[in-house]
Amino acid sequence: MILQRNSLIRNSLCFPAFRSALYTMELKAFFTSQAASSLQEMFEPSSSSVYEENADINWDELGFSLRPTDYMYTMKCSKDENFSQGELNRYGNIELSPSSGVLNYGQGLFEGLKAYRRVDGSILLFRPEENAQRMKMGAERMCMPSPSINQFVNAVKETVLANKRWVPPPGKGSLYLRPLLIGTGPVLGLAPSPDYTFLIYASPVANYFKEGFAPLSLLIDNEFHRSTPGGTGHVKTISNYAPVLKPQSQAKNRGFSDVLYLDSVQKKYLEEVSSCNIFLVKQGNTILSPATQGTILAGITRKSIIDLARDIGYQVEERQIPVEELIDADEVFCTGTAVVVAPVGSVEYQGKRFEYNTGAGTVSQKLYSTLTGIQTGLLEDKMGWTVEID
Repeated sequence: MILQRNSLIRNSLCFPAFRSALYTMELKAFFTSQAASSLQEMFEPSSSSVYEENADINWDELGFSLRPTDYMYTMKCSKDENFSQGELNRYGNIELSPSSGVLNYGQGLFEGLKAYRRVDGSILLFRPEENAQRMKMGAERMCMPSPSINQFVNAVKETVLANKRWVPPPGKGSLYLRPLLIGTGPVLGLAPSPDYTFLIYASPVANYFKEGFAPLSLLIDNEFHRSTPGGTGHVKTISNYAPVLKPQSQAKNRGFSDVLYLDSVQKKYLEEVSSCNIFLVKQGNTILSPATQGTILAGITRKSIIDLARDIGYQVEERQIPVEELIDADEVFCTGTAVVVAPVGSVEYQGKRFEYNTGAGTVSQKLYSTLTGIQTGLLEDKMGWTVEID
């Protein structure tokens, strides 16, 4: 059963006083931080808070799979209106019309970002405003209203605070946040949904690929393509991902980690992996990445790695990259919110296998260490990318 804040307030009137410390802790966990502060003015606070307790899980066994946390955030609006007030609810199933826009026509977007626990216990977000801006851009492409930048960021903060005990200890992983924007209103003919829901849920995670920090092996597939010019490859719509499940599954059955896709027109230029961007390192000091020109998602980790590399002193080129340039590359690596920076040990194309440098001393390792140091607060954030929410 999903409890709403107003029903909890009505029920509380039946008690002459809040004498149970446990009940006070439950209230503090349920309400937003602002509401919790108001309660503390009315009632004597508990000596401990549920926010200060760790979830009862083995952090060393974390992978990249769903572990439901305590709360999710929801906010709704109708077509041609603006999102206004959202709320925290207990994590659980949601009700959808069988004729909802997201179920019938795939009218939906999602984002992904992480919260990291610092050694002092505080929590950092990494560039959440970039996710908010990307969702706004995607919503415009998909004919959907979207939360404002501030609404998005504040909703993320509330979700993290409500699930604070699920943020892994330093070095054990992160709290992955999945904002969704979906058409929930009923629609039969092909048209924008009349109603929309913005939702955020969370799950503690570790490495995305089963290989962990081991190098990936990629397969270039000539048969399947991730996106086409004029399509939606540049936005994070949910309909971009199901089509890659078949080629990805086929590649994994052959022992590869994932698929590296080529452009769908000339079938010769590198684009991206199923869920992450791709980089090449050549001549030790030049870093290449396919230009995002409408068919490639402009990843936030990709953008951050480019900025860091230039700041460190590398020459970065964003341009079309013919598949033949894989032959003489020194390194290849992937970037994304889930994978962060993942080294590629080999790429197979037309039956030929190309191998690359990995491990200590590589460019990808240096960039990974720098980026994660900033994300976790171990290195000074000279870029102003992190947001402290504790």
